[in-house]
Amino acid sequence: MKATIWHNPRCGTSRKTLEILEQTPDVDVTVIEYLKTPPTRDRLSALYARAGMTPRDGLRAKEPLAAELGLSDADDAAILDAMMAHPILINRPLVETEKGVRLCRPQELVREIL
Repeated sequence: MKATIWHNPRCGTSRKTLEILEQTPDVDVTVIEYLKTPPTRDRLSALYARAGMTPRDGLRAKEPLAAELGLSDADDAAILDAMMAHPILINRPLVETEKGVRLCRPQELVREIL
């Protein structure tokens, strides 16, 4: 099985999720450090759709920049625009496999798609 993780190595939950993926037999993991290589707007929208989420669900609302940008009342399009301009606003880790997409908070949610 192939798995792609949008990862931030400075995030403990992201590191723990990656560890689960790496320790699962027969999983070929692709790691994308999304702060260096963010997904495109279309790709991020598709990931959220597959996960059954909205961009608001994927927003790191506790990130001070979210408040600075006034995203608490923003619509999905404005949130996606902000995420494209500031990838730190994308909550992580997102993991995609052929079985689906999960925002793995907590990290154990990754097991649902393995």
